[in-house]
Amino acid sequence: MDILKKYKNPWLIYEQEIPHSRFCEAEVGCSPAEKLSPKHLQLLRDAFTSSKHKHQTRAVIGRRRRTRDPDGGHKIALGEFCEVMGFVMGSDANDEWVRRFFDEVDISRAGQVTWPQLCSYLLLEYTERSRASVPASALQDSQLVFRHCTHNKREPTVRVVAVFHSPSLRYISVSKGGQITLWNKNQHITKSLKLAGDPTEEVAHTKRFRGWVTDAVYMSNVQKAAVATDCRDIHFINVSTANAFEDFHLYGFPCVLTAICYWYDIQYPFEPSLLLVGDEMGGVHVLRFLNPTRRLFNNVTISKREHGLQRIYLHHLRDHEGTVTYRYIPGVHQDPVNRIMFESGTKVIMTSSESSVTSVAFFNMSGKPNQYIWKVRGGVTCFDYNARLQLIVTGSSDCAVRMWARYVTARPLATLQGHHATVLDVAIYQPVEQIFSYSRDAELRVWDITTHECLKTVRLHFPCLQAAQIPEHGNFPLLLLSPPLPDETRPHLLVGCKDYLALLSLSDKQRGGSRAGALAHQLGECRVKAVLSCALYNPSLQQVVTGSTDSTVCVWELNTGKKRLHISNAHGEEELSCMTLDSSQRRLITGAHNGTIKVWNLLNGLNLHKLEPLRSTVTGLLWVHGDHLVAVGLTHCIVEYDLATSEDLHVKAKASWKSSIRQQSDITALCHCPAMDVIATATQGEVIVWKLETQMPVLHLSKETSSGGVPSVDCLMFLQHRALNQSLRHKGVLVSSQAGFICFWSITGEKHTYGHFYAPEQSDERVLALSSNQSEHTLLVSGDTLGWLQVWDIAHYGLDVQDQVVSERPPLLRRWRAHSGALLSVEVLEMAERVFILSASDDGSAGLWTVDGDHVGSFGQEVLWNLTDPCTFQADRYSI
Repeated sequence: MDILKKYKNPWLIYEQEIPHSRFCEAEVGCSPAEKLSPKHLQLLRDAFTSSKHKHQTRAVIGRRRRTRDPDGGHKIALGEFCEVMGFVMGSDANDEWVRRFFDEVDISRAGQVTWPQLCSYLLLEYTERSRASVPASALQDSQLVFRHCTHNKREPTVRVVAVFHSPSLRYISVSKGGQITLWNKNQHITKSLKLAGDPTEEVAHTKRFRGWVTDAVYMSNVQKAAVATDCRDIHFINVSTANAFEDFHLYGFPCVLTAICYWYDIQYPFEPSLLLVGDEMGGVHVLRFLNPTRRLFNNVTISKREHGLQRIYLHHLRDHEGTVTYRYIPGVHQDPVNRIMFESGTKVIMTSSESSVTSVAFFNMSGKPNQYIWKVRGGVTCFDYNARLQLIVTGSSDCAVRMWARYVTARPLATLQGHHATVLDVAIYQPVEQIFSYSRDAELRVWDITTHECLKTVRLHFPCLQAAQIPEHGNFPLLLLSPPLPDETRPHLLVGCKDYLALLSLSDKQRGGSRAGALAHQLGECRVKAVLSCALYNPSLQQVVTGSTDSTVCVWELNTGKKRLHISNAHGEEELSCMTLDSSQRRLITGAHNGTIKVWNLLNGLNLHKLEPLRSTVTGLLWVHGDHLVAVGLTHCIVEYDLATSEDLHVKAKASWKSSIRQQSDITALCHCPAMDVIATATQGEVIVWKLETQMPVLHLSKETSSGGVPSVDCLMFLQHRALNQSLRHKGVLVSSQAGFICFWSITGEKHTYGHFYAPEQSDERVLALSSNQSEHTLLVSGDTLGWLQVWDIAHYGLDVQDQVVSERPPLLRRWRAHSGALLSVEVLEMAERVFILSASDDGSAGLWTVDGDHVGSFGQEVLWNLTDPCTFQADRYSI
């Protein structure tokens, strides 16, 4: 690891890089490292480096002659490791635990471990556990979507509100200059209008709005937007139809209005509602609409209307008795009110200002402030409140975000530091208990409420940003839409900067860490519900590994069907496309649809390497020549990685593969024949055989249909036993599947096609998976798109050269319906002197069968099986 190079003494990794207090308690039992205390690690360091031998330690470890590793310390084999751990741990170091610990450190199966290897293992282990203990950010890693408010005329957007009524979700943005813009659910502009101007002023026969908008709110039950301005008035915009228009104008307030909010009882929308308005003098105006869904104000004669707009002077509200009441609460703050909210449960009005004396105030409708007044030096610029969490969050000009308890005003629960400019807005995202904060330098941060950690920092690169200039913002840049939401509406966050809006997608549930071995029991031993995309068998560990389209990797015990390891979000939210094992069979390599490739420790689920991604979906992975990985994808390229000497987390691709510029078609499958040192790639209708030594193609194979077309190749397989046999390696050693036909090919000599036959029972089906018994290759198992498994006798198939291509089927030994969906992977396993078949389907299940068609069980079922006891198998099903 790169971090080892930072320290002369690798032990400092534990002390400086691994925060012990952040261990995830749910996963503590996942690894042998849980038992190691700092004292234990100090003794281990002495044992490996011989720098500070204690008398007892020297007596234990001095019995064997150790080799010296030039990169750091001595190499210790398993026997000496057991003795050292016995001294360090005492009775806690049982043999099984020590062997497991040694195996997890010695991932390459070299038989010896060094102190740098142990440090690398501990670094990965504790970093992963630390990361898993902190929830993932609710911000999804999707591309930002920017929208330009073209009608703003370069003025900032003051507020964006969401409209949830027929036909679907819409947005209303209000610019500082009074431009109202309506957007559809895809953030495309549908209409724009300007606020009405002062009736006493007329310029060029057009009354124009000449003030600044300060705030806006959507009145859902009456389908209107209320817009407050510095002209001491409120404009009411009717948005009940696609043609929005202004129908009321309430003017004549004694001072400038600065913040506005609206409340109504969702269960009783016909009951009275409240419009609360804060002003520049620190007071609050309370408008109570008595029958809001019928009318907000009394109707006036047509002569008093101006083109359908009814203007109402504040002091004439007495003429609207029976529809609205008005009262004013003065002196709540010494500075202008910058936020105002209403808590319906306790009927409390909540306001904030930049006053150090009354930064945040909670008071009842009578206007008498309660004892709940929060004081922050310099005041607050914004706040948010969540009744269910009983939490207040404030942002200030000192760049700090503070969390407060609902009934504790003396000191904050936590002060979150990290911003470098004034915090303009905050929002509490309750579903995942996280906080969004946005600062004047266009930086968005995500905080975890429980741990107070900054989970993510995003610098929003708005197109309007200019170097060395602070961007202009409206008063309320954030709009958070969180559950519950209408159907087909996902949680998201809108951020405004000048005349641009940024859309960020949110997750509505916690996303776990990448490893959860100890959580397997909590997750339940249930059938996999996500669609499986790949599966393989690990003969060294006698385990089955399945990969799903939801980026989940599960490791199961073959002997019992029990889940041993669960890796969620292995590639974020990208679908897994393929996987393979390294030569030691202790490392798993996975590829995803976005081109990313990762290497995992199968013993503990740690992510060892992240490889330089391909440019498209990874369709094939092969471990060749010791510690080299070959990856192919849908971008016509073949890429090689050298993991033999790489200690870095991120591994670059080698640029030496010569075929990367020669492959002209998308590669859909890949297989390797070590005995002949070749690989085969499948493309659209063609199989290409490459020599690994020269990285050059040596053979092109293709099969035409009766109609003259060339079908695509679905899967490839080398018959390794034949390739190892000198008398058979010139026969049919390569098997491919094309449009349901299984073809046998020779890759040497003059004649290459040794036979083909159609495997499915029904026409127009395909074979997506092939496998054979590795010891003799007498059996061939095929799986088709209808979920049927076929077992063929190929002991003599593809061995005789004839003038015409053999099109007869080999003997069909057994056939049964294994799954309801298409079979994506099959493997023939030889265990306990018996032959079993592993199958994985896109119906979300993976099963184990005997070669005769008896169903052993499905991985994840509640009842475990025992491969040595057929009585524990499930009943014979589907076989024909």
